[in-house]
Amino acid sequence: MTDHAVLVLRLAAPLQSWGGPSRYNRRETRPQPSKSGVLGLLAAAEGRSREDSITDLLDLRLGVRVDQPGSLLRDYHTFSDHRGVPLPSAKVNAKGVQAKTSPAKHTGVTQRFYLQDAVFVAALRGPAPFLERLEHAVRHPAYPLSLGRRSCPPTGPVSLGLRADAALPDALAAVPWQVSDYRRSRVQATEVALEATVEDPAGDQLAADVPDTYDLKTGTLFGCRAVQHLWVTVPTGLQVEQPADGEASHANPGHDPFALLGW
Repeated sequence: MTDHAVLVLRLAAPLQSWGGPSRYNRRETRPQPSKSGVLGLLAAAEGRSREDSITDLLDLRLGVRVDQPGSLLRDYHTFSDHRGVPLPSAKVNAKGVQAKTSPAKHTGVTQRFYLQDAVFVAALRGPAPFLERLEHAVRHPAYPLSLGRRSCPPTGPVSLGLRADAALPDALAAVPWQVSDYRRSRVQATEVALEATVEDPAGDQLAADVPDTYDLKTGTLFGCRAVQHLWVTVPTGLQVEQPADGEASHANPGHDPFALLGW
């Protein structure tokens, strides 16, 4: 039996976008990295073409921890044909050729959504030799890496290395908190609870983000995987100062400001 291990990735960038069930000129993003997007990153790192099989990647179990959720950005812009001709409509004639818009429409609108300043930790569990190869590829990628879209390159090292085999919740809880200095400065506790989603056959929800291929000619069909949502607690790296002997604490446990309200 092949030994297993866990590959830990840090997914951080000014912008990232993890496509969901988007249609036409409105492209949404999911609040967390999708399995399709993470496996696509690994495939690019190994130099696989879009037509290559990804069957071996599908067997990897994925867990994602939200270290810094970021904020939603809507990118609104217009587009037109550089030749100055009307844009094609969504309708096609009997020969399958798109008709021009009537009345003529020379400018279209597209909206794309991104996550700004988000930071995620992804843990992939699988056979150790296979993950060793993937970890080397992520550190020495054949193709540029991106977080959901080509316009979203990651910042900083993506790989946080291989870890000993562990359940995904335990593996995610063992990774130090990956946040910006500003975000860390807004916390005063020694621990923080972070949202996580792990792949689990006994999970109570389904995520439709398992690709069958990345081939643009055939298109991608997405299968479902069972997932579980939970919270993991990790240290913040902060030390709470204890008041010296004889020094009053800033918080007086004997004072209840809501007592007069009957709370």
